[in-house]
Amino acid sequence: MSEYSSRSFWLDSCGDDLTPRPSLSQNVSADVAIVGGGLTGLWAAHYLSAQSPGLRIALLEAEICGFGASGRNGGWCSSLFPASLDQLAAMSTSPSMEGQRAHAIAQYRAMIDTVSEVERAARQLGIDADFARGGTLTLATNPAHVPRLQAQVAHQQAWGFGNDDLRWMSPEQTAERVRVPDISGAVFSPHCAAVQPAKLVRGLASAVERAGVKIYEDSRVTSMSPGKVQTHQGSVSAEVVLQCLEGYTPLMPKQRRKVVPLYSLMIATEPLSDEMWQQIGLAQRETFTDGRHLLIYGQRTADGRFAFGGRGAPYHFGSAVRDRFDSDSGVFSSLSSVLHDLFPITKDVAITHRWGGPLAVPRDWTASVHFNRATGMGTAGGYVGDGLATTNLAGRTLADLVLGVDSDVVNLPWVGHCSPRWEPEPLRWLGVNAGRGIAGFADHSERLRRKPARIAERAMRLVTGSH
Repeated sequence: MSEYSSRSFWLDSCGDDLTPRPSLSQNVSADVAIVGGGLTGLWAAHYLSAQSPGLRIALLEAEICGFGASGRNGGWCSSLFPASLDQLAAMSTSPSMEGQRAHAIAQYRAMIDTVSEVERAARQLGIDADFARGGTLTLATNPAHVPRLQAQVAHQQAWGFGNDDLRWMSPEQTAERVRVPDISGAVFSPHCAAVQPAKLVRGLASAVERAGVKIYEDSRVTSMSPGKVQTHQGSVSAEVVLQCLEGYTPLMPKQRRKVVPLYSLMIATEPLSDEMWQQIGLAQRETFTDGRHLLIYGQRTADGRFAFGGRGAPYHFGSAVRDRFDSDSGVFSSLSSVLHDLFPITKDVAITHRWGGPLAVPRDWTASVHFNRATGMGTAGGYVGDGLATTNLAGRTLADLVLGVDSDVVNLPWVGHCSPRWEPEPLRWLGVNAGRGIAGFADHSERLRRKPARIAERAMRLVTGSH
């Protein structure tokens, strides 16, 4: 087994030996060059090759396909989108409020449809990624969470989404799905599936390769320009160049302020017994989070483990991305403690895997897709951790933009959106880590006072620029 198996529980258990494909060792030509072998790049390659089978596509990956967030995430194939409905309406180019509202709703509906599209496409391609559409629970594990979560439901319903999209559940209703001490209720959405992400990304890489896409692994790109992608050992000349790098974007020249690479860390337990799961619940493999400010997320894996993660690792000066940042003993310890608080039965359950990695956060926390036909350059990303499904929508959108297809997806408000650049250092380091600290302080305050901490909401408005 390759050393890449140590990068996450998912990669360790995906059933692939993870041996890198041959690297690019000469100058080649293609119609489309894709930089980045994660889900965005692979979905773009899939839909491009499916719609235009004769297209010559070359995909370059610095390590192996699925090395980054695509092989290390929480395994939520979710309709969550990082920008709010209000933000999306403001991004719309429609001259009327009705049109702006319709565009925002269309973006959210497209994300809901994308969950089904990922399942459909994976099945069609013969990829078994342990897909279980059990929905997601946002737990009110503190009374302070209740007004915040109920406001989210009311806000979405004011935009026309119904109980079949998002609904509040009483403590008794919540206990029918999961049993957590002192629960005050939960928000449930059916639009999420638990997935083994490394099986998905590795299976997708094999599928596009069978379709004729040429994948070069161990091929780190050093520069991109219209018509050309350069690596240390060779280059690709192509009319179209698509950048799909997500958290590794700051490693490219002149892109250090485009997104902030925030680290999210995870743990996985040993398999729990059937008797333990009967006490816990999550019988449909529902994914779960709660109403705290410093995000946590988890799922019950197909082999009966908890895969559980959260934020809390520091942002590193200068948008640095290093392998050593994947591990933080303090964050791992905190994650274990939170898991034990939520599910006390896990207190003596062994932790078998610990890992982490960077995700991309734009200055306004809004994902986007771009394609400039004049230069042939395109990009997609900035998913803020909600990328497992969003990558599929991005890949479909990039394919339609490249091929000139006037589809519904190319007219969504995130297409062509330009996020502002992050502040220069040291302001970036001070601001991002201050926001992290305030979120942690607010959660501590809410645990003690059992009342909402308004300071966190004000801080998030300052960090994201939202109102």
